Amino acid sequence: MTTTTAAPETDEAKTETLGELLIASSTFDRGRAAAQALAEEETILALDSVRRLLVIEGDDGPVCRWEGLMGRLYGLGLDDAQRAFLGLVLGMVGIGLHTLSAVEELDERRLLILMRAMPVLAGNDRVAVGTRL
Repeated sequence: MTTTTAAPETDEAKTETLGELLIASSTFDRGRAAAQALAEEETILALDSVRRLLVIEGDDGPVCRWEGLMGRLYGLGLDDAQRAFLGLVLGMVGIGLHTLSAVEELDERRLLILMRAMPVLAGNDRVAVGTRL
């Protein structure tokens, strides 16, 4: 008889699972779009400093408490691109005052994540975001 033990869960797997739980627990479209963007971006949600302020245990599992990040972007240990991305994500849920000019700090991957979130925020499922040929 062979017994196998499960490998310890990696930080990446924990972040992916947490991201999925946060998306599922979102109760409004803006929150769902923001949670989806953070889950796709991966590096910000992987930081303990962010999780400690953002994630609380709700009745049915972890939920986002977006206001926990308000005014704390500069104390989270984020680089400029991460801070710009998180500021724009917070803007999706109506927190913070980041202007759209913050997209100048984003790389192509983060920019695409935010572009895919825009139709969700607008309640429009017909707009497709992708690369142009």
